[in-house]
Amino acid sequence: MDDTRLSLRERFILKDIERRLRHDPRLRRRMRAGSGGRSLWLPLAVTLSGATSLFLLVVGIRTSDPGVIWAFAGLWPLTLIQGFRLLCRWTEPEHVPPPPLR
Repeated sequence: MDDTRLSLRERFILKDIERRLRHDPRLRRRMRAGSGGRSLWLPLAVTLSGATSLFLLVVGIRTSDPGVIWAFAGLWPLTLIQGFRLLCRWTEPEHVPPPPLR
């Protein structure tokens, strides 16, 4: 690294930026989550519950067993909710602009 020194004004600005970053809850949440806040658990859960729902749908149609139909009826809304959460995550912008400096 070179031996460039910051002026007093630049150091003050840098300290202010660091202070704002330390108090930013979105940044703290993303840093705590790791890997940019993107987890593989939700896509895996959507895939597994979707496959299970499809299986229960097919078996319920073929057998007309009330237990299988109720299992599908219970799992399908959860699958839709998880799918909606995943869709919202995928459409969320990656970069949220920081608040303007005062």
